[in-house]
Amino acid sequence: MLQPTTTGQAVGRAVATTGAEPVDALGCCSPQGARPGTDVDVLVIGAGQAGLAAGYALRRTGVSFTLVDAAAHVGGSWAGYYDSLTLFSPAGRSALPGLPFPGDPGRYPHRDEVAAYLRRYAEHFALPVRTGTRVQRVRWDGAAFSVSLAARGEDGARSSLRAGAVIAASGGFGAPHLPDLPGAREFGGQMLHVGRYRSPTAFAGQRVVVVGAGNSAVQVATELAEVATVTLASRAPVRWRSQRPLGVDVHHWTRFSGVEALPLGRHAQQVVGVLDDGRYRAALAAGRPGRRPMFTTLTPTGVRWADGVEEDVDTVVLATGYRPDLGYLRDLVLPDGRSALDARQDPMHRRGVSTTVPGLGYVGLPGQHGLASATLRGAGPDARRVVRRLTDQLRRRAPTPAPPGPASRTTTRPDPRSPR
Repeated sequence: MLQPTTTGQAVGRAVATTGAEPVDALGCCSPQGARPGTDVDVLVIGAGQAGLAAGYALRRTGVSFTLVDAAAHVGGSWAGYYDSLTLFSPAGRSALPGLPFPGDPGRYPHRDEVAAYLRRYAEHFALPVRTGTRVQRVRWDGAAFSVSLAARGEDGARSSLRAGAVIAASGGFGAPHLPDLPGAREFGGQMLHVGRYRSPTAFAGQRVVVVGAGNSAVQVATELAEVATVTLASRAPVRWRSQRPLGVDVHHWTRFSGVEALPLGRHAQQVVGVLDDGRYRAALAAGRPGRRPMFTTLTPTGVRWADGVEEDVDTVVLATGYRPDLGYLRDLVLPDGRSALDARQDPMHRRGVSTTVPGLGYVGLPGQHGLASATLRGAGPDARRVVRRLTDQLRRRAPTPAPPGPASRTTTRPDPRSPR
């Protein structure tokens, strides 16, 4: 276990130098150090865009804090997404607070540029990050959060620390949503989630069905259609949204109209669609890829469509979205029976502040506050709100839950958007 320290800098140094990608933490923390009986005032779980935004907000408060992430590098899941992925929002609308995205503000940055930007962000602000460390379990021990940690690998060293508050910033894309498809056990072809897809090369000449109607489904199906015979299958029709209405990127309009700031909560997921500059709709109209209503079942050799026609298929790609991976909070139950997660393992919160467990917050959940909550530009405002509430609780030394009002419930139903 990390020993309690007398200065916040010592906490930062001890944590930041143990990961696979050390980040200098000097100057990040208050010289007052952590509260008595804890190793750190605030533990941030996750060092992707949500965790980094939380770190930026925390470094301006004077409390001690550190970030931990299971990955070997800062930046969350970005480096692992498919090769052609670009942001839907232009660079000028895609930055975390305090550091503009470099280059032409009107361009749409590539996946690798985003990953590099996030690494640079952590270094620029000297955020204390401990990578290669998975949070296994968070519990309440009566006075603080007790957090069990494990280093990467099956034989990774185990440790623990005590924190006054916890921010779950592992985001809304931690786990792929894998629907229970009829006939899946009998299907003899390849089935993979879009999170494991990289490029069309390996599918040349194949017969492929892409399941989904969101951005990733349409993008992947369209690029696969250049080398394979592809059908896009979904229960709902594709809902198109113009990328540049009146010649200006749609994200400009959502911000300056005030729509982006509306506290839509989980209803934000219902107003998104596939952003298109015209090329994807044209591709579907030309039959590359083809488009059909969802198949009724998988067969040993392919799929059976609603009209009874069976078709041989080599590969099924599930572009069915992601959901939060908050398994480390399952055992977070207070003595009075209140728990962090509900029976469906969904976090119970109001705009990112737990309504059941004082001192617990979230950043990066889809629909946490509004349309942009799970995006680069939305992480900063959400983090600022959550950090303000949690640090207020810490300073009072008697945390209180969120104020009365209808609680948000971030469901684990798939988010149809691409992981932006």
